[in-house]
Amino acid sequence: MAKYDTLVELWKRAIETHPDRPLFGTKSPSTEAGEGQWRWTTYLEFGRAVDKLRASFHQLGIGKADKIAIIANNRVEWAVACYAAYGIGAAFVPMYEAQASKEWEYILHDASVKCVLVATDAIAKKVAAFELHELRHVISLDPGTVAVPAGDRQIHRYAELLRTSETFEAINPHPNDIASLIYTSGTTGQPKGVMLTHRNLSTNVNSCMEFLPMTQEDRSLSFLPWAHVFGQTAELHMFIATGASMALAESVEKIIPNLAEVKPTVLVSVPRIFNRIYTAVQAQIAAKPGFIRQAVKSALATRQKQRDGESIGVGEKLVLALTDKIVFSKVRARFGGRLRYAVSGGAALSPDVAEFVDGLGIAVYEGYGLTETSPVLSVNRPGYHRIGTVGQPIPGVRIVIDPEGEIIAYGDNIMKGYYKKPEETAQVMTEDGGFRTGDMGKLEDGFLRITGRIKEQYKLENGKYVVPTPLEEQVKLSPYVANVMVYGDNRPYNIAIVVPAFPALETWAAQNGVDGKGTALFSSMKVRELYLQEVKNLGEKFKGFESIKDFLLVPEDFTTENDMLTPSLKLKRRGVMEAYGAAIDKLYADNKAKSGHA
Repeated sequence: MAKYDTLVELWKRAIETHPDRPLFGTKSPSTEAGEGQWRWTTYLEFGRAVDKLRASFHQLGIGKADKIAIIANNRVEWAVACYAAYGIGAAFVPMYEAQASKEWEYILHDASVKCVLVATDAIAKKVAAFELHELRHVISLDPGTVAVPAGDRQIHRYAELLRTSETFEAINPHPNDIASLIYTSGTTGQPKGVMLTHRNLSTNVNSCMEFLPMTQEDRSLSFLPWAHVFGQTAELHMFIATGASMALAESVEKIIPNLAEVKPTVLVSVPRIFNRIYTAVQAQIAAKPGFIRQAVKSALATRQKQRDGESIGVGEKLVLALTDKIVFSKVRARFGGRLRYAVSGGAALSPDVAEFVDGLGIAVYEGYGLTETSPVLSVNRPGYHRIGTVGQPIPGVRIVIDPEGEIIAYGDNIMKGYYKKPEETAQVMTEDGGFRTGDMGKLEDGFLRITGRIKEQYKLENGKYVVPTPLEEQVKLSPYVANVMVYGDNRPYNIAIVVPAFPALETWAAQNGVDGKGTALFSSMKVRELYLQEVKNLGEKFKGFESIKDFLLVPEDFTTENDMLTPSLKLKRRGVMEAYGAAIDKLYADNKAKSGHA
């Protein structure tokens, strides 16, 4: 198995070894004439585009140690720009289209970006208006031909830059050179630029390839943002390193139909995709006749026995085989029918969901990591899979649990530091080079189990500590819950801010004699009883003091636009509190008055 010291070396080897293999699949828009078709860009075509853009970057006066940024969702041009930047020794600074423009401006300023690629002319106009002294060039990926007002800056068309006849040979960066400057989501303040070197990212790719078997015949559907290091390392770089291919999902809404069309063999995902499958399949099973429901229950129990290494009888095998043919195989077909395994990361995967999906015959290997660790620290894998854990440390990574329960990580994948923030870097690094993850965990026979996030845990009035994330993930398994945040900091008990899944709630209301739609249902006592029961049932596994005693139903989902989610779709607790803090205070006050302690 090849090992790489830099991402330039990885890219060169991939183009030389797999020139005619398909790399990126993109689907043309559907028209009245018919459904759009998938077109595949080969490794050689990709390599030639990288060569052209690298030469154009050089012509624009961009070189070693400069910063090139991008504001775009996953697309072929994103990957071309990324590897072209590496080839001139520049650091690549990815951002999300969904980010607020004030964050784009902050990052472009903080990183002293010299050139930025943007998805649309509309974004180009916004960026051109920023007061940024270092920014010299804006490159629009928009295929339009209308001139974009540029002010004092040059605005270029990406397509025009790829027509250059100039050449510029890719340099070989030092492994300690910065390859990527990835800004954290900023849940507790301004984003910090995480400096990841070629060695950081390359060694992480090398180690992941040892743990997760892949070949050039593998294919994925790409929907995780490459602007997040999980999608970038575990999918973009790793798939290129192995000669595999990836189709780019049309949109979040079209992931399921795209899966059936692309027929991936490997999937890199986040828990919310498996949560959707879980709730949808559970609802479908609940509507089936009793004998089907019982067969599914029996088959899932048999799968559990197989995972535990127990022997199963002839009758159990027969029920499992029939249920697999009638029910489970149809679910797998929604993933394209060829899936060998999926890797889940980015957030905690509920053990209930993991066991259910595994029972359907879809192997899901949960992993763990952070932006600062490039990102993968540990992952479950074939033959070494323990549900409820995030697997064993990957080769080259050492995990230590300190006396306070915090996870300390060591390895060549640990970041170089936070950009221009030596004091904050010192706060998270130990004297012997370990990185303080901020997560709590424990090692069980070499498998790492995450028990909570230090920054997210809080203390109730009674002095008991609560880690809200596992509670939230469990409550989100309710078909009537779209999103939730659990809160109880210095309060007598926990409450939940619940975003209802309105279609499911309205269907339930119609079936149970409750009039109204949308937020009009919030005043119904029957609806309140429904949510109290859901919260109670889903929280049974938790300790008494952790239980949720009351809740607020809120009309608006948590999104990046309302500042309640980060661009990587993590909960922004500060944003939720700013929106609903007054309502939370009133809920506690009203309950106190009702109890006679006013």
